[in-house]
Amino acid sequence: MLHETRKQRIAEVRSVASPGLPNMKPRTGHILYIEDDEDTRELVTYVLVKSHYKVTATANGDDALMLARANHFDLYLIDNWISGGSGVDLCKQLREFDTRTPILFYSGAAHERDKQDAFAAGAQGYLVKPAGPDELIAEVIRIVSAASRTESGRVSLERA
Repeated sequence: MLHETRKQRIAEVRSVASPGLPNMKPRTGHILYIEDDEDTRELVTYVLVKSHYKVTATANGDDALMLARANHFDLYLIDNWISGGSGVDLCKQLREFDTRTPILFYSGAAHERDKQDAFAAGAQGYLVKPAGPDELIAEVIRIVSAASRTESGRVSLERA
């Protein structure tokens, strides 16, 4: 029964997930996605991959920290409720060694305090589940683009 439900959910996402708007060049980028719910992790990964992102997904903060230290990512996508800790704690730990990679929370934790805590920890965005695939992709594009513009400005200033 659970397997059938997963198949149905994937089919639903496939029916609404689009690989991008017409006349737009494919997006690229590498996203580290931290989500402890397997079904959600699978579905969101599918949506991101269909939108031309490379995704590395993990279920817990310890693995996420190990991956973040060893690889370059263009975005950290974090659920606020993860096994072994909170997304806010993970965000703080990521910011101890990586202040440049943008962080987007994608979480069911919808209270204003949850959002404030995430932003105070160093996040650039907070999207409440359940958000549709188009809304998720739009927010990913917004945050990654803003970070790219900021990074380009830093490079220009450093060369001057």
